[in-house]
Amino acid sequence: MINEKIHAHFAESIQTSIVAAEALPELIEKAVMLLSKTLIKGNKILVCGNGGAAALAQIFASHLLNKYEKERPSLPAIAITADSALLSAIATDSHFNEIYAKQIAALSQDGDLLLVISHGGNSRNLIKAVETALSKNLQIIILNGVDGGELAGLLGSDDIEIRAPSDKGSRIEEIHLLVINCLSDLIDQELFPQQ
Repeated sequence: MINEKIHAHFAESIQTSIVAAEALPELIEKAVMLLSKTLIKGNKILVCGNGGAAALAQIFASHLLNKYEKERPSLPAIAITADSALLSAIATDSHFNEIYAKQIAALSQDGDLLLVISHGGNSRNLIKAVETALSKNLQIIILNGVDGGELAGLLGSDDIEIRAPSDKGSRIEEIHLLVINCLSDLIDQELFPQQ
């Protein structure tokens, strides 16, 4: 019984990855170009998400700041999910919905980019983050799932949504990690082709 369940998890993950491999490459390529252009101009990437997506935001920021698979100069990225003292202060003094919006308002500059990671696109704090980014004219990339939720409706024509082809949180998270790894590898190839 347990063995069958394990095989079922692997099979479902593989099937979701196959569907994603057909549906997402063009969007991933566009995202790589946008992220690379942002970094080449000397701007930074702000990244946020909730729960497991917060961990993915930190993984992506670490890939840019430190390295993905090969040594190269550090790239400017901030996971605005990582400062527990700041997040709890904002949540206590203002409102939990403001935990990312306040940071975006304070830390972003013209030309920066916001990368949002969301399972379903309906978390109020992520919606507020995108609204703040839009008010500051930041470009936005969303790694999303399910039907895209309210976040998908906020994006402009120059923004990008990469939606995992699943409505299951675990599969969405797996696809988002794979997308993050693709983005990290391809940014390195774009910015440091000789290394």
